[in-house]
Amino acid sequence: MKLILGIESSCDETGVALYHTERGLLAHALHSQIAMHNEYGGVVPELASRDHVRHVLPLIRQIATQADCPLSEVDAIAYTQGPGLSGALLVGASVACSLAYALGIPSLGIHHLEGHLLSPLLSTPAPEFPFVALLVSGGHTQLMRVNGVGRYTLLGETLDDAAGEAFDKSAKLLGLNYPGGAELAKLALSGTTGRFKFPRPMLHSGDLNFSFSGLKTAVLTMSKQHTLDDQTRADIACSAQEAIVDVLASKAMAALKQTGLKQLVVAGGVGANQQLRTQLDKSAKKSGSRVFYPDLEFCTDNGAMIAFAGALRLQQQEAASDYRFNVKPRWDLQQLNIA
Repeated sequence: MKLILGIESSCDETGVALYHTERGLLAHALHSQIAMHNEYGGVVPELASRDHVRHVLPLIRQIATQADCPLSEVDAIAYTQGPGLSGALLVGASVACSLAYALGIPSLGIHHLEGHLLSPLLSTPAPEFPFVALLVSGGHTQLMRVNGVGRYTLLGETLDDAAGEAFDKSAKLLGLNYPGGAELAKLALSGTTGRFKFPRPMLHSGDLNFSFSGLKTAVLTMSKQHTLDDQTRADIACSAQEAIVDVLASKAMAALKQTGLKQLVVAGGVGANQQLRTQLDKSAKKSGSRVFYPDLEFCTDNGAMIAFAGALRLQQQEAASDYRFNVKPRWDLQQLNIA
């Protein structure tokens, strides 16, 4: 039995959680910086780092109280080591390793995307290995074959902008607030399907790679060609979302067909998009496949996925006990592969 404290601080959300290997998730808490960064139209790294400093320790005390579990009972601390913003990552890493040193317990650096990839395993029902994973977080769009923890094969990825960036940049062109993806999806609900025709980049490329920069350019061009009244903005949002979702769903189904697998896991912030979920479920039903999603609260960055990934990793490797640490702002997920 192990009790793991997880700390996530890769970007603009401070997340902490306590996960028990037998009792499951005991408590988790999240502080979002959306209101602070909204004023600037995007994440300001220095402000993000300072805000993590202000909130990480109070959040840890909060979940310890919520779970009625003193920190002296924690067996190990998992923290996001990368990828992400250097300063933000350093806050979580330094707190995790310092606290581990004070408690005399090991610490373990976790890959942020591995946390997302494994987060659907926290839900019920959960997928079983092997499966295909569609990772669609803010800066990443990848298709992976997952044979087990630490056994990842890249099937395809974006060659330029990620899907999340396409959502956010299109939203900004339409004058929507940060974070744009959720705002664009909300606006699209009142849009007219099919009024605007946007490209589906690389839809018929014959591989599993993505490209979304051309779609962003198409949204820019269309927004300049029309007077952006409320209905036009909604119609552009609707058509842009349809284009992104069409590509993601088509490539995901192609990945299942190519691998011969019948389980698709969708993880990352874009995985909360309801149109994407609806289209994937519909396509999977036709092909006899099944799609698994994390609970909505675990689609965005959170401490629960880091604590859970840490618990799975501790079954396979020893955590650091010398308390030296570094962060990895850029980190290839396949570098985690177990020999």
